[in-house]
Amino acid sequence: MILIVGLGNPGDKFLGTRHNIGRETAQSAGKKIYFPEFKFEKKWNTQISERKFEKTKTILLLPDTFMNKSGNAVGPIAKFYKIKSQDIIILHDDADIMLGRAKLSFGKHSAGHKGVESVKRALGTLDFWRLRIGIQKKKRVEAKKLVLQKLKPDEQKQIKKLEKKIMEGLEMFAAGEQEKAVGIINKNI
Repeated sequence: MILIVGLGNPGDKFLGTRHNIGRETAQSAGKKIYFPEFKFEKKWNTQISERKFEKTKTILLLPDTFMNKSGNAVGPIAKFYKIKSQDIIILHDDADIMLGRAKLSFGKHSAGHKGVESVKRALGTLDFWRLRIGIQKKKRVEAKKLVLQKLKPDEQKQIKKLEKKIMEGLEMFAAGEQEKAVGIINKNI
């Protein structure tokens, strides 16, 4: 079983912000790779959708907690479904990567990302996958100032182009082809 988690903040106030890019990419993935509509699970305060890739059940998760409390949803769901940490992939923003690029890696530290730190605390390990989606501008901006900025139309086009590559990589990942997924996602556009 695979768990794909899109980190972000719930609510209209945060739609289209750089910090929500993981959540919004997961929502796009849900539509583009044919997941059923999300259902709200009150006991976990999360939106969830499930489907199979090949023979592997895959869960797509959107925590309705704020970013720094993401582990409150991820930990209990991983435990309930008995999902191993190495079968979890967390999609989130990364202010150290240029907009329009992404990097898939395993077992790396949080680099100060509060959502990733929350997931690490909940799982008790860093042995999970991270799909870091770049949000940095060409003229570097401090992360605190950057994350709540809305994406401009030309930046949204860059993200849509990147999403195609991410969708292909997520399908490979869900089919058990993690190394192929790394090659697809980490290749520069």
